[in-house]
Amino acid sequence: MAVRFFRLLLGIAAIGLLATFIAPETGPHMASVRVATMFAEPVAIDPADPARRRIGGLIYRRGWVLTGDDPWFGGISAMHVADGAVLAIADTGNAFRFRLPDRAGIAPVRITSLQNHRAGQRWRSRDAESVAVFGDKAWIGYEGTNQVWRYGLPRFRPERWAAPPPMRRWGENTGAESLARFADGRFLAIAEDPSDDRPFSQAALFSGDPTQPGTRVGTLRYRRVPGARPTDTAQLPDGRLLILNRHFGLLTGLWASLVIADPAGVRPGGTIEWREVARLAPPLTVDNMEALSVGCDRGRTIVYLVSDNNLLPIQRTLFLEFELAAPFAGRCPG
Repeated sequence: MAVRFFRLLLGIAAIGLLATFIAPETGPHMASVRVATMFAEPVAIDPADPARRRIGGLIYRRGWVLTGDDPWFGGISAMHVADGAVLAIADTGNAFRFRLPDRAGIAPVRITSLQNHRAGQRWRSRDAESVAVFGDKAWIGYEGTNQVWRYGLPRFRPERWAAPPPMRRWGENTGAESLARFADGRFLAIAEDPSDDRPFSQAALFSGDPTQPGTRVGTLRYRRVPGARPTDTAQLPDGRLLILNRHFGLLTGLWASLVIADPAGVRPGGTIEWREVARLAPPLTVDNMEALSVGCDRGRTIVYLVSDNNLLPIQRTLFLEFELAAPFAGRCPG
């Protein structure tokens, strides 16, 4: 017990000191695409009660601790799940593609090093923190430079990039943490912001593709969960927003809060308000939760959460799958 507590404190301290792990510059291999092996080990949401399923407005379906035989597997900060496939983005500038885990064991994972480097920005520009996917395009937000890059899938061919004016004042290590594309083609970016004590996070709302010249952009704000920072967001099929929030502290530990936001506040000059769906806190299974995606399964709204292990052996890459329960569940076709 004492050893586990010490490791938890050490891990929390590491998150605070290395909120974003940036890989050292390594040259030509950064353009590589390689295949590694991923290992999935099942995990209960409540280790003390493995049969427990209900956590607030969430119903736990299954979960895994993911590890890989590639030293760069981990550090996941954003993801997109669709048609049984997972696209995960790491803050080391790598993209991972693998099938949605459905059983314990091993599976292949395809690793692509993202290309977006410009002279004088090689280190900072690798800090990928957010992703939005539509069709054969992926938009990735880079926190170190507060830029948005558009890529052509499946090869992640860079197509366009922009440094939107409202985002240029966001911090290097607390900037474009969330990026979501709405069904109507608008995009929302939310800053992490540097302090857990701030009541609001800055946000930017784009009328269309953030990388496209002429796209209009307005500013708004997100009312934060007290003591936590927003780490990812996704739009539900009925138009509401899910927002993942994360807290860490040496004395208070790690916890995550998932909230639903009213789309009425998503307008220039508006404030995004919310109500909490569930909170994951010890002794529940939780880590540095940063990535969120949503989907539908036979009319049920499915929520996927993944943690960023900061590439530290004392942290875990958790992949947790939930169903959104009443009264929060909405229309979800398919």
